[in-house]
Amino acid sequence: MARFLAITLTRSTVGRPENQRRTAYALGLRKMHKTAVHADTETIRGMVNRIRHLVTVEEIEQEVVTE
Repeated sequence: MARFLAITLTRSTVGRPENQRRTAYALGLRKMHKTAVHADTETIRGMVNRIRHLVTVEEIEQEVVTE
């Protein structure tokens, strides 16, 4: 079982500092209420922490299939 994070942009980046807008964009969050799924790593956790007031995060456990 691999752990993933479902990150949803719940507040707008309009009027926010440039570093917060770029962090949201780097996470794949381009529009309000859209969700991006990423592996649960320290790097992603750090990015989420930087914009924690703009996003909602859910932990997902998912079985990874490799062929």
